[in-house]
Amino acid sequence: MRNVNRVKGGETMWLLFQMVGETTPVKRPIDEEWISRIAAGDMDALHRLYDAVSENVYGFALSLVRDSHDAEDVLQDTFLRIYHSAAGYRPQGKPLAWIFTIVRCIALDKRREQTRTLPVEEVAADAIDVADTDGRLLLHALLNRLSEEDRQILILHAVVGLKHREIAVVMEMPLGTVLSRYRRALNRLKTIAKEEELHDQ
Repeated sequence: MRNVNRVKGGETMWLLFQMVGETTPVKRPIDEEWISRIAAGDMDALHRLYDAVSENVYGFALSLVRDSHDAEDVLQDTFLRIYHSAAGYRPQGKPLAWIFTIVRCIALDKRREQTRTLPVEEVAADAIDVADTDGRLLLHALLNRLSEEDRQILILHAVVGLKHREIAVVMEMPLGTVLSRYRRALNRLKTIAKEEELHDQ
């Protein structure tokens, strides 16, 4: 892991991938037929889908709930919901958007539950505990200076690998808004990283 004092704006995206467990963008293509087969009770199709997207589901969930155990719960709940909801899926060429809409809903519900049951200071501590290196700690600090929605958009595109039109579905935003907020978030993250570098010199 690179030293915190050497983090530069150009290294920001490298750190972003490190923060969520070194995931890589979703293996493509995701076959929409898998979902119809899942609806028919085909467990092999469910396993294929799990293999293709589980790392990314976990990474995105972790970025929202900030706790590894809660992220594991979100991962399992997501695939249970996929199994039970597959019959209602309507093919539109956006299976990843459908999947990550489920992830986001479950994760936000989990976070609301967490906020009700934990003191504020413990929730804040959990947000730091997922970062186990200096670089990840730094990136968490940088990302936490973005708005909640900008952070989600950035992670969905840069880490999960969703297209902007898919993110628009997940976030329930116009495509133009997603594009502008992604650019703004990325530029903001790079600016903050450069400011941190200058501060540490």
